[in-house]
Formats: sequence, structure tokens, C-alpha cells
Amino acid sequence: MSSGMRMGGGGSAMSWRRQDASVVDQKLAKGTLRRILRFAKPFKWYITAFLALVVVSAFLVIASPLLFKKIVDDGISKGNAGLVTALALVVALLAVVEAALGLMQRWFSARIGEGLIYDLRTQVFAHVQRMPVAFFTRTQTGALVSRLNNDVIGAQQAFTSTLSGVVSNVISLILVVGAMLFLSWQLTIIAIVLLPVFLLPARYLGRRLAAMTREQMQLNADMSTAMTERFSVGGALLVTLFGNPDLENQQFGEKSGRVRDLGIRIAMLGRVFFTALTLVAALATALVYGVGGNLAVRETLTIGTLLALVALLGRLYGPLTALSNVRVDVMTALVSFERVFEVLDLEPMIQDAPDARPLPPNAASVTFDHVSFAYPTADQVSLASLESVAVLDKRASSQVLEDISFTVEPGQMVALVGPSGAGKTTITNLVARLYDVTGGSVRIGGEDVREVTLESLHDTIGYVTQDAHMFHDTIRANLTYAKPGATDEEMADALRSAQVWDLVSSLPDGLDTVVGDRGHRLSGGERQRLAIARLLLKAPHIVVLDEATAHLDSESEVAVQLALDTALEDRTSLVIAHRLSTVRNADQILVVDHGNIVERGTHEQLLALDGEYADLYHTQFAESGTAAGV
Repeated sequence: MSSGMRMGGGGSAMSWRRQDASVVDQKLAKGTLRRILRFAKPFKWYITAFLALVVVSAFLVIASPLLFKKIVDDGISKGNAGLVTALALVVALLAVVEAALGLMQRWFSARIGEGLIYDLRTQVFAHVQRMPVAFFTRTQTGALVSRLNNDVIGAQQAFTSTLSGVVSNVISLILVVGAMLFLSWQLTIIAIVLLPVFLLPARYLGRRLAAMTREQMQLNADMSTAMTERFSVGGALLVTLFGNPDLENQQFGEKSGRVRDLGIRIAMLGRVFFTALTLVAALATALVYGVGGNLAVRETLTIGTLLALVALLGRLYGPLTALSNVRVDVMTALVSFERVFEVLDLEPMIQDAPDARPLPPNAASVTFDHVSFAYPTADQVSLASLESVAVLDKRASSQVLEDISFTVEPGQMVALVGPSGAGKTTITNLVARLYDVTGGSVRIGGEDVREVTLESLHDTIGYVTQDAHMFHDTIRANLTYAKPGATDEEMADALRSAQVWDLVSSLPDGLDTVVGDRGHRLSGGERQRLAIARLLLKAPHIVVLDEATAHLDSESEVAVQLALDTALEDRTSLVIAHRLSTVRNADQILVVDHGNIVERGTHEQLLALDGEYADLYHTQFAESGTAAGV
């Protein structure tokens, strides 16, 4: 079977296997096509040149068969050796030209496709980077990564394989049918009569294969999710400590077995399709040879014409097969674009005001002025498709903070204490505008945080949380994330101040030691001290500590506390502490409960008040007897 039988213009006759026919039922958002065209505008000259090459290549599809006719009828049959030689050279030249056009098409296709992928990925990545924390608390990471990979690649195919395939196949089909009708309308009709014998089973097989392919992709995604969860450090620990290896293996084996069985069925159905295509092509060829041969014997058809028709027949079924699924191909590409636009259209809740200004250089005070807060609803910060739900939850969230007012003067330490879920972390999140208040205001250096630039606000504030995150990278990379371009000496000074230089200097690779996934190659105390070193490199005016010494053993807590003393020196600090011994020397302690400040004062004042703070303190220290001397 000729290559033309197998291929239809820009894509394989079996490309429909990779598409999902269900996309044709989806309704595109209004204006999607206009947005796609605007997005492709920077590549308009590349696309124009690419399509011109596709058109020229489509014309070459019929050139060789017609030249074969001339060689046989006007050259071989009449004994004209010179014409045979000349036309053979033309056929060879056309083959060289076609090869060159193929290379040029591939270059333009790659330039357009990779350029679109780059533009789409960078825009989506930059947009997602601007999203508030609330977006990431709801979104499935895998779904988001899929937008940056699968959907972006699907979108770029609209301007490469799909567009070129449609143009090439339409032009090739028109030219081939036209040439065949010109040569012999009778044989052309005979060839076309066989089309339903092939196309109808092909469409049936296509629907079955699409359903099985969807199931196979879902099973592969489930296996990928299971492996990702279980092969992370935290997942591996959970499986080791609580998991059932036999059950895990059984469940994974069942999914793998279903993928295996589906793979066999898909392979067999694909072979059935391929065999049907081969059979129909062979039957059509036999029929054309049989009828055309008889016509040639009667001298109503030349042998050259018969050979040209057979050659053109090999270029007829490929384009027809590809175009029979063109709606699925086009809609798949358009839906991919729409899914990318869906992310780009989700406006970040937290962004700079139009007239935002930088914070003053020495802004160091923090003021909460009658602040109230409720977390945003799902439809304000997320997409249903990124949460894998049919409809987002639109219920309003309950009030988390009520009428919170306090001030932290430059250089002071204010501590937040209280039971879990009281609202302490929420208060600290409002300082760096990770969320916006729903009532009142938060001011830094007298400026409302909603009226200053996010960049200057984040430059002013540094955080250390109880689970300091580390990238799977070197110590150097994790430190310079806070201060790009920091020298080795600056990093060494920060590490010494954070009480962790001895550890780093003792490692074989020193600063170039990889810390592992989420920093799990380090102990909890080492990871916290490294986070403090990162904070010291940033050198912010305001420091927020959220349970920075929680879950540490006594020795690690002492080392981390020494590092924190250096980090907090001459800086404004807002500290959440579970262990009250770490905040005894705070300038002011705020006791938070159910979103309200129920007590405030120094350590001694609150003990004398004999209220909730005193209860917390005595509960923690009564058994050790340390409270007795206070």
C-alpha cells in the first residue's frame, strides 16, 4: 500500500485514536475564536508561509501520477526514449522538491508550535504565580500542571497539525478527485462507491476506541496520582508506618491489569481498522484494474491513464479518513485553548491597586484597625475544573475574625497565643496581604496594605512557619531565593547567625548539598535554622513567626531559639507561639479565642489577671513546677 494510502496530508489516518469524540458536544465560550486569532497574531507571517508550503505540497500529490501517465502513454508506448528520460528526471526533481518542502514545513511548524507553547506556558505560569494562597488551597496541583502541559500542547496543535492537516487534506482531496474525474469519471465513481464500506466501520471503531482510550487515560492518571503520593517523602513514610504493602500492590496491580487489557483491545481494534483500510484499498485497486484493464484492452482507456488512476486512488482514502474526523480534531484543539483561557481569565483576588505606591523605606510598624475577616468563597478564587468538581461551593464562609485592633511599634515583639483554630495564623496572613480584610484595615508604617505595591510589601516582611518549605535543590539555591546574587560570605554569615553553619560546613558538598524533597534530608531543627538563615539574608523590617519552634525536641528548640533571637534583634515581630516560655519577654501578648482578642498585656500582667492566659500557662507548666517561681 502506498504512503498516500496511509497518510492524509498533515496527519495519520489513525490520528482519531488520540482524540476524544465527546469534545464535539462542548459549547465554546463566546469570543474564543477571536482570542485565538489575536493570540496567533505574532506568528501570522510564519503561518502564512507555512500554509503556502502546505498548498504547494498538496499540488505535488497529483503531479507524479500525471507524469507517470505521460511517461507510459507518450514515452514508452511511442518509443520516445528522450521523453521518458526527461520526464523521469522531472519526477526525481519533484521528489527532491517535495522533500525540501517537507523540511521547510517542519521548520515553520516547529517555529509556530514551540513559539505558541512558550507564549502560552509563560503567560499561564506568570498568571498562576499572581494567584492568592486561597487559590492553591483549593486547586488540585495535578490539574493545574495539566493545563501547563497537555492543554497548552493541545492548543498549539490547532496551528500546526490540525490546521495544516485540514488545508492539505481538503486541497489534496479536491485535486485528486478532480484529476481522477478528468482521467475517467467511470472508474472514479467505482472507487467512490466503496467509500461507505470503509468509512462507516471506521466511525464505529472510532467511537469505541475513543471510549476505551478515555478509560485508559483515566486509569493511567489514577496510577500516576497514586505513585506521586506514595513516592514523596511524606507519602512513603505514611505507607511504611501505616500502609498495607500487599493491599497497595493488589490495588496497583488491578489498575495496571485493566490498562494492560485495554491496551490489548485498543491494539486489536486498531489492527482491525488498519486491516479494513488495507482490504478496501486492495479491493478498490483490484476493481479499478479489473474494469480499467478491460477498458484498456478495448483501447477506450490508455495504460498510462490506468496506472495514473491507480496511483491517485492511493492518495484518495487517506485525506477522506482524516477529514471524516476533522470536527473532533478541530474541537479538541479549540477546547484546549478554551481551558487555557479559563485559567488566564480567573482574576487574582489580591493584586495591586491601580494607584498603588511603594511602602516607605523604613516602614516598620504594624496596625490592625477594627479588622474583621471571612475567607473568600470557592467561586471567588477557584475553578470547578481545577478542583475536579461539577459545581463550586458558593456558600458564604463564616466570620473568622471580629473587631481585631492592636499596634506593634517599630522594634517591638507582639505575641499571639490561644487555642488551635482561634484565628492566630489568619491574623498573620493579613499582614503580608495573603488575604484581604473584609472590614477595617491593616496598616504597615501607617499605609493601608491594600494601597501599596505587593512587591514592596513582601520585601518588608519575612516569614518563618512551623513547616518551613525547601525546594528540592541545593542549600545555596534555597538561600539565594531570598536574595538573588548573595555572596558565599553573606550566606556563611547568615548561616552562622542562624546557628547552622557548623552543619553546612561539615557537609561534603557544603552549600551545594541538595536538601531533598521539601528539605527532608535535614532534621526539623536544621530545616528551621536554614529557613531563619534565609530570612536573615532577606533582612526584612518586619518578621512573622508562626509556631517556628513547634514540634522540635528540646535541643533543637534551644538552637532555633538562639537563631530567632538574632533574627528578631532590632526588628518588629509578630510571633505565634504554642510554647508560652518562648514569648515571656514579649512587649505585648494578645490572647486570641474564636476570632477575638480576649486578653492583652505583658506576661506578668496577664498572669496577675488570672484569666485565660493564666490558665494556658499553668496548664503547660504546672507539672514541671516552672510556673511556681513566676
